[in-house]
Amino acid sequence: MRRGKRSFRHQSLQDKKSIRDILEAITSGVAKGKISFSDEDDKIVMRPEGLLDLKITATQEENRNRFNIRISWQVEEKTVNRKKQLSVK
Repeated sequence: MRRGKRSFRHQSLQDKKSIRDILEAITSGVAKGKISFSDEDDKIVMRPEGLLDLKITATQEENRNRFNIRISWQVEEKTVNRKKQLSVK
């Protein structure tokens, strides 16, 4: 069974302490195997498992600094092994 695409996006201005708290919540969620992202508009729950792919990029350009952290993983589809009747003609 294939699931449809779900996404969550949030953008806001935060101070350093708020960013730290958010990163700590993400770290804790990864450790527990469940991360929930939500705001007034939407919610998504993710369950990281197995090996996670980590990508970090950082750039400095003039007066703009940016870094991105991307963590991704594949979810194994649990298939039900039903016995199907074979027909050969």
